[in-house]
Amino acid sequence: MTTQPLPASSWLNAPAHHAWLAAEGQRLLSFAKASRLPDGFGNLDDKGQLPADARAETMNTARMTHSFAMAHAMGLPGYAERVAHGVAALSGPLRDSEHGGWFAAANACDGNTGKAAYLHAFVALAASSATVVGAPGAQNLLNDAIHIIDQFFWSEEEGVMLESFARDWSDVEAYRGANSNMHATEAFLALADVTGDTRWLDRALRIVERLIHTFAAGKQFMVIEHFDAHWKPLPAYNEDNPADGFRPYGITPGHGFEWARLLLHLEAARLQAGLSTPDWLVSDAKGLFASACEYAWAVDGAPGIVYTLDWNHRPVVRERLHWTHAEASAAAQALLKRTGELHYEIWYRRFWEFCETQFIDRVHGSWHHELNPHNQPGSRIWGGKPDLYHAWQAVVLPALPLSPSMTTALDAGGHVTKW
Repeated sequence: MTTQPLPASSWLNAPAHHAWLAAEGQRLLSFAKASRLPDGFGNLDDKGQLPADARAETMNTARMTHSFAMAHAMGLPGYAERVAHGVAALSGPLRDSEHGGWFAAANACDGNTGKAAYLHAFVALAASSATVVGAPGAQNLLNDAIHIIDQFFWSEEEGVMLESFARDWSDVEAYRGANSNMHATEAFLALADVTGDTRWLDRALRIVERLIHTFAAGKQFMVIEHFDAHWKPLPAYNEDNPADGFRPYGITPGHGFEWARLLLHLEAARLQAGLSTPDWLVSDAKGLFASACEYAWAVDGAPGIVYTLDWNHRPVVRERLHWTHAEASAAAQALLKRTGELHYEIWYRRFWEFCETQFIDRVHGSWHHELNPHNQPGSRIWGGKPDLYHAWQAVVLPALPLSPSMTTALDAGGHVTKW
């Protein structure tokens, strides 16, 4: 058994709360529709427009494809074509037809021909979701993504994803990153559902065991993000560039929340599959959540979760990012379902109150992606409103079980679309 009875007055039991979440989801989806470009999906500005220099990027195209597949699986009209468009883009201009794998931007127009594990994890997630809903070409894309992960990124020796390569798969980067492996864990949960192959759950457990149960648990459940090729932590990594959007210096509390939720999904998935499931998955999830709340919420005197902390729990980058708060809410609801403990209900409400009053933009749509230390809209790290994925998942997850993964759970009746 992986869930416990909810508090009687829980918002997760309230029809009005679920109606609010559904309405917010529709609002987010409507805003994101404008991101369509001929070669995929691009990054929208603050008012929901594509800038004149907008280009299709693999990260956003994969996230949009996954998100639109979820919408289609829910029975929302108007997203089937967008899923098909995303699959076509990931199978065409975003893919390296010569060496395999995916560029960061269509036809490598940004000059970056490297192959990053972070992006390939999202391609696998998008392909999984598109396959669940039966999009044309999705199965071939899925097979391709699995082949690339198996052949290049997955290290059986280390039990993690290698970080990046040159275009021709030479020059593996002498760096190991928690962020890419976190999103690989997310993708592996989806791959296990769509393929029926439990090796993905075993791989996810190996990642979690190293990064969370070994390193984070030994550091007061603060996630260590950066390592060298021999798994020596790099605590000063990017100290001179602390606000990096993907590899910031120090502790990233939002990732603590994200990992906490993924541990509970992994526990539920392994139990459902009849696999051995360590008890520490739930205790580590609790530890991650508690650490992030204690050290990052209102740590500088203002409400909200700061982007990063140093190793003495002092705020470094004090901006509040929307994805951090979406993940905090998602982690709270997962722990609430898993444990039934009232304090997760309190945090769940606190996070949604903050998102409603500070992040949700009722004037121009979507959410402000970043707030400055005074909780006013900012753009130090992320300009515009390119991201549907985090907020959209946050409004969908409260209605779903901890397993199976999201698109599979939403499409439980089986796809019937004639594409």
